[in-house]
Amino acid sequence: MKKINYIGLFLAALVMLNSCKNALDAPLKSSIEDKELYSTVRLAEGVITGILQTFAETNSYRGRYIALYGSNTDTEMLSGATSFTAEKSRMGNYNTNVNNTQMNASTNVYAMLYSGIERANLAIKGFKTHGDIENNAQLAQLYGEVLTLRAFMYMDLIKGFGNVPARFEPVSNETLNLPRSDMDVVYKQIIGDLAEAEKYLAWPNATNRTRTVENINKAFAKGLRARIALMAGGYNMHLDGTTRLSTDPDLARNKMYQIVKDECLQLINENRGTLMPSFQTVFQNLCKEVLTAGQESMWELPFAEGRGRVIFDLGVRHADKDKYTGQARGGNVLVNPTVWYEYDKEDTRRNVSVTPYGWGPASPTTAKQAISTLSTMYLGKYRYEWMARRVTSDNDDGVNWMVMRFADVILMAAEAINEIDGPAAALPQVKKIVDRAYGSNTANAAAYMTYAASFADKQQFLDNVIAKQRALEFVGEMIRKQDLIRWNKLDAALATNRTNLQDLHNRVNNYAQWPTKVYWKLNADNETLDIYGLDKGDTDVIGAAKTGYTGVDWKLSTTVSGTSVETWNSLYVKQPSKQPHWPIWQVFLEASDGKLNNSYLGL
Repeated sequence: MKKINYIGLFLAALVMLNSCKNALDAPLKSSIEDKELYSTVRLAEGVITGILQTFAETNSYRGRYIALYGSNTDTEMLSGATSFTAEKSRMGNYNTNVNNTQMNASTNVYAMLYSGIERANLAIKGFKTHGDIENNAQLAQLYGEVLTLRAFMYMDLIKGFGNVPARFEPVSNETLNLPRSDMDVVYKQIIGDLAEAEKYLAWPNATNRTRTVENINKAFAKGLRARIALMAGGYNMHLDGTTRLSTDPDLARNKMYQIVKDECLQLINENRGTLMPSFQTVFQNLCKEVLTAGQESMWELPFAEGRGRVIFDLGVRHADKDKYTGQARGGNVLVNPTVWYEYDKEDTRRNVSVTPYGWGPASPTTAKQAISTLSTMYLGKYRYEWMARRVTSDNDDGVNWMVMRFADVILMAAEAINEIDGPAAALPQVKKIVDRAYGSNTANAAAYMTYAASFADKQQFLDNVIAKQRALEFVGEMIRKQDLIRWNKLDAALATNRTNLQDLHNRVNNYAQWPTKVYWKLNADNETLDIYGLDKGDTDVIGAAKTGYTGVDWKLSTTVSGTSVETWNSLYVKQPSKQPHWPIWQVFLEASDGKLNNSYLGL
């Protein structure tokens, strides 16, 4: 199926909106009246495209948000983070400066999201005024998509910037500059908006438009509403500088969890999505650009082939242009090294999610894996070698960003059921994830479920089962940071991980049963590696005796010089919960007429 070239569509929409002649033979005039725009399906589709275009700008999702939001956690880290004063490192080490050169520009993601929100605000007003959304199903679908896109943009603004200005009407002279609003104001609006959007959206595959994961459908809107309800019902750093649960009765924890339970169970019970039988297939399909709706992927932010940097930034690194890719990229975001050791070796998610190798020197007709280091293990979910086409651009790979998949619906359901009904009631949902993870290793799955059932206390079940499964299931999908924030576990998780990284480096405590070296050899295919030393119980004695294998030290970076620190000390500089969000950048503070500041972050 051909991907949506949304930049091209957007340009086409602009032509239709401004040209004196177009394919629809619009009246001769400089622009189409709002009435015609929002009552004509083909033109109104261009409105959606215009909103999506804001994600593709260089410093928006394409080159900044996807690559920089979500690190550092106990599952992901920025590459090069050991140089802890570097501007990129400061984006992830909880010591971000307001004039950071990675973001302090008028074209960055903060501006682009508000540009998209303004387009959405205009569209919502236009559809309500001129679109026959109660009688025209196609216009109703587009109206629902706009509401959902606006909610998604505000969710990511909160994740990135915390308490942000609440702007739900088109800009006027009076509202040109707005101060920050407490995030509760935004939460209430977008949770309500998504409830409204659900009434207008079609289910996956119910219409031609919802046959692709590149267009929003009702299932995704429900899943998004559940995700936002979990955020709203959890801990947040509010505008008064305190990290706490909401005191707004409309956002009471029990109400939010009930929303999550209701939304997710409807999707599960009505089979509005599925778990793919193979965990690996989920990400192979993403890289192959399989866009069929109603499977595990629920909505993907669509990038054209010449735009978007998902593998470029998050993928397994290729040191050279080789037979799989025409760009030598990948590895700007890494797996936190402890993650590999959290998996059982029988867990099929491990070798998909984490690779202890990249791809080394090669030619355009060859490729050869190269052992990495313990400090540079790659996010294996995003791979050039899984693509159906060979990337030729130097800067972009065009792979979509998968915003949500059905596994998240299942684990959100488990979390809500645990909170409302207790651990025993949540076990069946957890079992679905665990059974898929272990595949044919049914004995291992059964053993894990026996372990999970041992937790009768809902907080212990959350900490030991749900939080752990979310870490193992979603590594590299950049949702861990927000999970830790809403659980009020950000400080504890990173402090524990700092200790774990040191223990891993020294092979003590939980890591004493792994060798200090990793041993590798090139397989007969002259392309892939056989690696020994990464499974619990492997030994240096056996590794050193293996014929044809090369041993390499498997240690973390311990360089301390100038601005470089050990891997474990690069995780965070300040107490993470004191700066869980980025600041609003200096360029916007200066243009806000004094309305914006970062005082609640201590900046």
